[in-house]
Amino acid sequence: MALRRKNKQDNLLQRLFRFILKCIFWLFVLSIVMVFVYKKAPVPATPLMVIRGFQQNQEGKDIVWKHDWVSIDKISKKIQLAVICNEDQNFLKHNGFDFKAIEKAFQYNKKGKRIKGGSTISQQTAKNVFLWPERSWLRKGLETYFTFLIEKIWSKERIMEVYLNSIEMGNGIYGVEAASQYWFNKSASQLSQQEAAAIAAILPNPRKYKANPASSYIESRKKWTINQMRYIGVLDYNKSK
Repeated sequence: MALRRKNKQDNLLQRLFRFILKCIFWLFVLSIVMVFVYKKAPVPATPLMVIRGFQQNQEGKDIVWKHDWVSIDKISKKIQLAVICNEDQNFLKHNGFDFKAIEKAFQYNKKGKRIKGGSTISQQTAKNVFLWPERSWLRKGLETYFTFLIEKIWSKERIMEVYLNSIEMGNGIYGVEAASQYWFNKSASQLSQQEAAAIAAILPNPRKYKANPASSYIESRKKWTINQMRYIGVLDYNKSK
């Protein structure tokens, strides 16, 4: 009787183990398929957009969800360069991870300080499109996995296109086209250098800062960004990696 019970338990464990392996396998396949689909197709929504909408509904607020996908050729090169200057100046050089920036962030965090630059544009894109915003080791591991995938399957220009169409750029404002219309009443293709720098300047905390009218802090970030844009010069994706 005891032997029969043990065999039954072993069979249950084996079936559970096989089930878990199948789930992992199909999740792996699904992740590959999603990355290939989004290599060309617009990203209609991200987990963050859904979460923000749910939070607004739970708090009894009007749901603000502005998101208009536009192709990279309809996005000013000025805003593309501005976000590179602010978020990831080695974007065209690295393979998804800027280890010097990560090390610098780690050293500052040990001292109780926080700086931008630890996560690359590629990492932010992977997180925004495929994952949830909360910090955890699981999410960080999956972020690394998806970053590796998009760097292998997408071009740098495509990563930038998805990034600029998915990132939060205001309270309920997602993507550069919606942000351009919201902050400056114009399309993303018509952004000036000053306007592009203003939008890029609020990215550390787009729900707190305003691109227009800009505070003294954002004005100082704008000036710094414009100086960096002039230093870097022309944005050329053909020179990536």
